[in-house]
Amino acid sequence: MPTLTQACHTLLITAGLAASSAVGAAPKESPNVSEDPYAWLEDVQGERALTWVKQHNAQSEAELTTTPQFRQLESDIRAILDSDAKIPGVEKIGDHYYNFWKDKQHERGLWRRTTLAEYRKDKPAWETIIDLDALNKAEGENWVWHGADCLKPKLQGEVPARCLIALSRGGADADVTREFDLTTKTWVEGGFFRPEAKGGLQWIDRDTVYVFTDFGAGSMTSSGYPRIVKEWKRGTPLDQARVVYEGEATDLYIAASHDHTPGFPRDFVSRTLAFYNDELYLRDADGKLRKVDAPNSANKSVHREWLLLELRDPYSAGGQTYVAGSLIATRFDDFMAGKRDFTVLFAPSESTSLAGFSWTRHHLVLNVLDDVKNRLSVLTPDDKTWKHGEFTGAPGFGTLAVSAVDEDDSDAVWLTATDYLTPTTLSLAQVGERPEVLKTMPVFFDGSNNLIEQHFATSKDGTRVPYFLVRPKDLKLDGKAPTLLYGYGGFEISLTPGYSGSVGKGWLEKGGVYAVANIRGGGEYGPRWHQAALKANRHKAYEDFAAVAQDLVARRITSKEHLGIQGGSNGGLLTGNMLTQYPELFGAVVVQVPLLDMKRYSHLLAGASWMAEYGDPDTADWDYIRTFSPYHLFDAKREYPPVIFMTSTRDDRVHPGHARKMAAKMLEANKDVRYYENIEGGHGGSANNAQAAHMSALAFTFLWKELSQE
Repeated sequence: MPTLTQACHTLLITAGLAASSAVGAAPKESPNVSEDPYAWLEDVQGERALTWVKQHNAQSEAELTTTPQFRQLESDIRAILDSDAKIPGVEKIGDHYYNFWKDKQHERGLWRRTTLAEYRKDKPAWETIIDLDALNKAEGENWVWHGADCLKPKLQGEVPARCLIALSRGGADADVTREFDLTTKTWVEGGFFRPEAKGGLQWIDRDTVYVFTDFGAGSMTSSGYPRIVKEWKRGTPLDQARVVYEGEATDLYIAASHDHTPGFPRDFVSRTLAFYNDELYLRDADGKLRKVDAPNSANKSVHREWLLLELRDPYSAGGQTYVAGSLIATRFDDFMAGKRDFTVLFAPSESTSLAGFSWTRHHLVLNVLDDVKNRLSVLTPDDKTWKHGEFTGAPGFGTLAVSAVDEDDSDAVWLTATDYLTPTTLSLAQVGERPEVLKTMPVFFDGSNNLIEQHFATSKDGTRVPYFLVRPKDLKLDGKAPTLLYGYGGFEISLTPGYSGSVGKGWLEKGGVYAVANIRGGGEYGPRWHQAALKANRHKAYEDFAAVAQDLVARRITSKEHLGIQGGSNGGLLTGNMLTQYPELFGAVVVQVPLLDMKRYSHLLAGASWMAEYGDPDTADWDYIRTFSPYHLFDAKREYPPVIFMTSTRDDRVHPGHARKMAAKMLEANKDVRYYENIEGGHGGSANNAQAAHMSALAFTFLWKELSQE
C-alpha cells in the first residue's frame, strides 16, 4: 500500500487545509491583529478588501497586458497547456487506464479511460466517464477536480464499480466527496457523500468507508485538519458513524486507510502531530489499535510482508544504529512481535540521498539523487536476503521518475525522463527488461541554442550549494543577460530538472537565462539538507540563495540590474526575504501565493500546520522568526527593486492576506509594486488553463520588462 504517513505529508504540503471549512471565513484572532493597519485585508471576501484587490488588478493589467507581445505570449502558453499532444498520465484501475485531461474544449476537464492497447497508439480512443464542464453547467457549479479513489475489483477483469470522487469549488482545498458508479457512469443516489470540508473518505469495502472530516465544533485540529476518524456504514447517517480514533486539538491531521493488497488486508490509523512527526497504528479486527513502534520522524511504509522505514534521524534498534537518510527493511509481523532485525537497503553519502522508492509485485525500485542527478537500481527480496541489481535500460540523463503500474499484479513500471531542454518521455518497462517508449511530449519551444550546466556556489558558512543553469550556447559573459533565478528551499522538497513549455516560451526562447537553486531546506541531500534550514536556521536557506545570485554575477552571466527571482508558497517566503534582506542583489522580484507576515501566519488558514518548519510566533520563537518575516523586515526608508505580488482569492491554504498586506504596506511607502489576485484558483493560483496562462504571462512580461532594459 502507499504509505499513509507519506500520503498525509503530501496532502499537507500540496493540498493543505484551512482553519475553517468556509473559504473566506474570518481569520482566527490573535492579540497583535489590532495593531496592524492592514489587517482589514485579511477579510478574504470582504467588500472593502475585494474592491482594493480589483483596483490593483486593473492597474497591473493596464501596465502589463495591453501589448501585442503579452497577448501573443499568453496565447502561446495557453496553447501549450491546452495541447492535445501532451502526455496523458494514466492510472490503472481494473483493466482500464484512467486519465484526467484538460484542454481548450474542456477547461475544467474530462475523467476518461482507455485500454493499454489503445494507449499505445498515438491517438488513443478514450471513453469519457465524467465531463466536469458538463457537470458544472448542469449543476450551476464551478467544480475543480480533486481526484478519484476507486474500490479495487476482487476478480481479474471485473469492473471497479464504485469510486469516491473529490470535487472542489473554484480550486479551494476544501472539497466534497461523492460516490460514482463506473458501470452506469452516474452518481450513486443515496450513496456516500461527504459535505464540503477538509478531509476525505477511504474505502474499507463496498459498504464501508473511513471518514475524516469536519464533524462540527471541536472536530478539527488547530491547523484546520480532521481531528477525528470514523467508520461509516452505507445507509446510515454520517452523524452515526463510529469513532475509530480521536486526536488532540494540537495534532495536525488524523486519517485512516484500508490496505486492499490481496492476502494482506490491514487497516491503519495515522496520527500526524507535525510535519515529519507522526504515529502509525495497526487496527485489529476488533477495533483495537496497536502502535507501529517506529520513530515518529521516520516515514513508515507497509507492503505485503514488509515494513520499510525511511529515517530522518539516527535510529538505534537490535544492537545497531542506522544513520539518518537510510532506508531499512524488516518483516512487518516480526516487527510487531518485537523483533528488530533490519536490512539496510540504502545509506546516504555526502553526495547522495533517497529520492523515492516504488514497489512492484516482486521488486523494489530505488531512485537515488547523486548531486541532484537521478540513479535507479532494483532490489529483490527472497527468504533470506535482498539482491541488488541495475535498472535495465535506465536513461543516462535528466530527471527520472518510476511508479508501479499495478504493484499487486505485475512488475511493470512507468518510467519518465526529462530535463530543462528535453521533452518528457514516458516508457513502460518490465523490471529486468529494456523500457518501451510509449509517449513523448512535443517540443514546445526552440531550445536548440541552449545548454544545461550545473554549478556550485559557496554559501556564507562555506556550504557548497548546487544550482542548475540553462543558457544560450553563445552567451556573452558581459553581465547583461536577463536571468531568472527560481527557488523553494523548504519541506524537504527537491527541485530537479524538468521540461516546462511555459518557461521555455516565456523566457528561454527570448534569450533569457534560467537558473534553479538547490538551497538548504529542500531535500536534494536528504533530511540533513532540510534540517539545516529549519526554524532558527532558516537564514541559511536565504544565504544559500543569495550565494547563488552572487555566483551568477561573479561568472558575469548577469548583473543586479538583469537578475530577477521567482518563487511561490514557501518559495514566496523565500523571495519575500530576498526582497527585504537582499534588495541590492536583484532587478525584479516575483512573489507568488506567499507567506510574508510570519507573526500572523500560524493564525491564518493552514498556517499552524507549518510550525515544525518555521516555529511558533506566539512563543519565544518569535525572537528568531522576526528575522525572516518580510512583512516586519520592510523598511520604508530603504530602496527596493520592482516587485509583483501574485495570489488567489480562493487560496484556503496560504492566506491571500499575506500578499495583500505586504503590497499595501509597500505601496503606501511609494515603492515600485504591482499586485494581481486571481479570483479563483486555490493555492495553485489558477483553476483552469486560461487562468494559468494569464498568470504565467503576467509574471514573464513583468520580468522581461524590468530585466531586459539596457
